[in-house]
Amino acid sequence: MFIKYLANRTGQALLVLWAAFTASFVLLQLLPGDAILIKFLNPELGLGPQEIADIRAAYGADTSVWQQYQHTLLGFLSGNFGYSVQAGVPVSQGLATNLPPTLRLAGLGFAAALLLAVVLAFASQLTRWGWLRSALQSLPSLFISVPVFWLGIMLIQVVSFRLGWIPVINPGKWQGLVLPTLTLAIPIAAPLAQILIRNIDEVLTQPFVAVARAKGATRQWVLWKHVARNAVLPALTIAGVLFGELLAGAVVTEAVFGLNGLGSLTQQAVGNQDTAVLQAVVVVSATAFVFINLVVDLLYPVFDPRLRSRLGT
Repeated sequence: MFIKYLANRTGQALLVLWAAFTASFVLLQLLPGDAILIKFLNPELGLGPQEIADIRAAYGADTSVWQQYQHTLLGFLSGNFGYSVQAGVPVSQGLATNLPPTLRLAGLGFAAALLLAVVLAFASQLTRWGWLRSALQSLPSLFISVPVFWLGIMLIQVVSFRLGWIPVINPGKWQGLVLPTLTLAIPIAAPLAQILIRNIDEVLTQPFVAVARAKGATRQWVLWKHVARNAVLPALTIAGVLFGELLAGAVVTEAVFGLNGLGSLTQQAVGNQDTAVLQAVVVVSATAFVFINLVVDLLYPVFDPRLRSRLGT
């Protein structure tokens, strides 16, 4: 049964990736302009019509849209993302340079968001003061309304310029990731904390919690032993969905902090209408998003005994 469940989820993930690839290909084809003409139809280069036609043929731009779709799809399946018209190098080379910094930033932001959401949710339940509980529970509503670019600018103003804790110019490798990570984590942690707080409140009203308290269990023990596992399931699903927003936020954050990554690569590709690069960025982002959601789906049996027994694991 578990093998069938795994095959089902994997098949759905592959279908989503194919849909993302197809949709991005169609939309990029509909864009006005031509990256090859933008670069090579320049009087300073002195290229004639025949030479430009040969260049278009070399890039496969003179074939039908259906042939281009097949060629691009087969290339992606074999790990060949094509060539960047503007850079004149394989797209995989640009990804190899710019993808690791973005993944590192997104991974740190995701981990920090999860930690911040859990701390806010459980601190609001464990505190004895009503005013502090209300303040902690209202923080996610404030965090979720803050734009990423504004938060990044404010963190630079306060932490770097006012307090001088982190230098703006030539910070250390990990030191320079502190503010971008916080900029990503705070807006993502907000909806997670809201869901956790609501789920904890609902689980605390269940009869098994009252039985555990009647047996003398402390509130802290009940929260960690009984409530946490039941409250975390819906938050896991939302965490997977929010990862897509995290990648989008990483692009904006890299621009605010001047970091090299997919953000700068995407910005250059958009300006130059470099469709091969844009297609690769979309597919890589979709792959990361689908992978995270697939991992979340596979973690469900670990946290939900009912699903685990149904799957026979």
